[in-house]
Amino acid sequence: MLPVSRKYHLYYDRLTQDAPFLTQNGRLSERLVDKIILQLNRVYPQVLSNKEAEKFRNPKLPLRTRLSDLLKHLQQKGDSECQQFYRALQNNADKLYTALPSRKNMRPVFFLTCFSVAAGLAYLMYYSNPEEKSIGAAKKVLGFTAIGFSRHIKRFLISYLEDSSTKY
Repeated sequence: MLPVSRKYHLYYDRLTQDAPFLTQNGRLSERLVDKIILQLNRVYPQVLSNKEAEKFRNPKLPLRTRLSDLLKHLQQKGDSECQQFYRALQNNADKLYTALPSRKNMRPVFFLTCFSVAAGLAYLMYYSNPEEKSIGAAKKVLGFTAIGFSRHIKRFLISYLEDSSTKY
């Protein structure tokens, strides 16, 4: 089921986690599944060919079966195809997309990350002694740390570095 050379497949794993949620009766309507299949076929033809799209839109099969088959098919194709499914789901059913179990798991991680950064900065500001000369190495690390942050945090970190460097 997995591609032979599997590195870290974020969307594959997310789809594995979300598949039971998505295939529950009443979760996705037939119209919505058809829209997703058509988007994958028309916008991303490398994800679903015309023949594959027709197979998954076959009204003779139950919707749950078609959806399960589609999700398995996308997982067999690879992580980028699973990512395109999530894009199509977000475009066509944003409320359902935000209610996915994998999305709910990301919220605590985001909170913990932000909290850790804030606690680290507070610790740095509280315990930094402007009279110590050893802060030079810490300023270099802090300067490189600012590269990965958003614009507002970068401004704060850089202004902190400039303020502390003018004191020496």
